[in-house]
Amino acid sequence: MVTTELDDGVRIAQLLASELVGHEGRLDPVTVTDADPDVEPTADGAMAYRVRVADERLATVFVHPDRARIEFERGADATLDAAREAGLRVRPKAVDPPRTVVFIENGAEVKRALRVVEAAV
Repeated sequence: MVTTELDDGVRIAQLLASELVGHEGRLDPVTVTDADPDVEPTADGAMAYRVRVADERLATVFVHPDRARIEFERGADATLDAAREAGLRVRPKAVDPPRTVVFIENGAEVKRALRVVEAAV
C-alpha cells in the first residue's frame, strides 16, 4: 500500500499536462504549449506551461515546491464554481479581465482539476 502522496509541484504539473493531452471529448481541443522542461519551482510559482484551446490561451500552469497552480484567463465564473464543486482551493484574481486561480495540492487532485478545465473550455 502506498503511504505517501504526490506533493511535488513539478510532478503534479507534469501529471496534469499528461492528463490534459491524453483526454478526449470536451478536452480534445486542449493543447499544452510553451512548456519549460527545466522549470524549477519557486515560492511565487514558476511558469511551467500554457494551456490552449484551439488558438486561444486558456490558462497558465505554475509550479511551487509543494503544489501547482492554474491561472485561468477565461471563464472566470465557470472555473470558480467548478473548482469549488470539485473541492479544490480556489480564489478569484481581481484583474481586468478577471481570472481564477486554482491550486492543486497533490496528485490526487489532478482529476478534479480536469473538471475545472472542462468548465473553462
